[in-house]
Amino acid sequence: MINLAKRDIKHTLGKFIVTAMGVGMLLGIVLIMIGVYRGMMVDAEVLLDDLDVDIWVVQEDTLGPFAESSRVHEDLKNSVYVIDGIDKTAALTFQNLQLDNKQRAVRVVAVGFDPYGRMDPVNPKRIVEGRGIRRNHYEIVVSDNIGFKMGEKIPIGRNIYRVVGITHGTVSSGGDPLVYISLKDAQELQFSYSNNRIRSDRARGISDASAAIPMVNAVVATVREGYAIDEVANHIREGLHKSIYTRKEQKDILTKNLIERASKQIGLFTAILVAVSTIIISLIIYTMTLEKMKEISIMKLIGLPNSMIIKMIIQETLLLGFLAFIFGNLFAHFIYDKFPKRVVLELPDAWLLFVVVLIASILASFIGVKKVISADPAAAIGG
Repeated sequence: MINLAKRDIKHTLGKFIVTAMGVGMLLGIVLIMIGVYRGMMVDAEVLLDDLDVDIWVVQEDTLGPFAESSRVHEDLKNSVYVIDGIDKTAALTFQNLQLDNKQRAVRVVAVGFDPYGRMDPVNPKRIVEGRGIRRNHYEIVVSDNIGFKMGEKIPIGRNIYRVVGITHGTVSSGGDPLVYISLKDAQELQFSYSNNRIRSDRARGISDASAAIPMVNAVVATVREGYAIDEVANHIREGLHKSIYTRKEQKDILTKNLIERASKQIGLFTAILVAVSTIIISLIIYTMTLEKMKEISIMKLIGLPNSMIIKMIIQETLLLGFLAFIFGNLFAHFIYDKFPKRVVLELPDAWLLFVVVLIASILASFIGVKKVISADPAAAIGG
């Protein structure tokens, strides 16, 4: 049996491939948008996974430092530590900084922790050069994507910090690179006032609040084996009157509360791109059908059934969708690592898009099929 689709595509091969590549770029952008969402989910969990703690203690009636402002006293970690079932505690700070690396200004999130404590948020597996923080002052560990080198000195606030370690893949929940400094340095940066501010406050009769008990943004804790995390969390909540979140609850805050709106935007944009791709495939098939209406009329005149001609249209449409999907995957994998934030391309997402493309292609073929059915064989005689 003659394969009409094969012969027709061979006749206009170059145009067919270029068209598939154009539609493929749209589908590649769809994959990238899905990958951006996946990357946001991964970024949201990086710091949580590196800390690997069971309980977060934050300011009362707040969601914690990742969602809103939270301040608690540093010595709260001692009150938490004496509660039955607690294994380790640590006080942490989180703050946004802007660093200049001679080429551009880089927005980062600084994590402050006690280098002599029992918890270290710097995951050793992520260190690609150097070491972690070992001193209470003027050392910093940076991410490898912000342009600083080992031993380089970075001015932050009133002090100069030396890069002692470089990590890979360390980002905040918002996708900004992470840097790590000692807790004392972090407290000075976040909670201490400038000399002019202190003098101005004293002139107003206001005491120096920055000299009070040191503050932090959160206290984290791990629970001993054999103890239920939820029960220990309830004991802390009842005894200390703070907002307490388990690891699962903190993860939900990050992935649902903070990323939910962004995920809806990405989902809507992805749906629009898929719809646009379907419309483009429909228009292309319709145009291709119009271009060969005379040939179709001749085929109908010599007795070829509509079913054979319709089969040709559907085969061309499906092949166009398949090639567009292949080109889209190649395009997405070629450019995804050029984006400033993490893009995660997963195989299940690609297969789902493949199914959507096939369905869209079949729907798009209906326009060409309708045109074929309405074609008048007499048009072939009329020239």
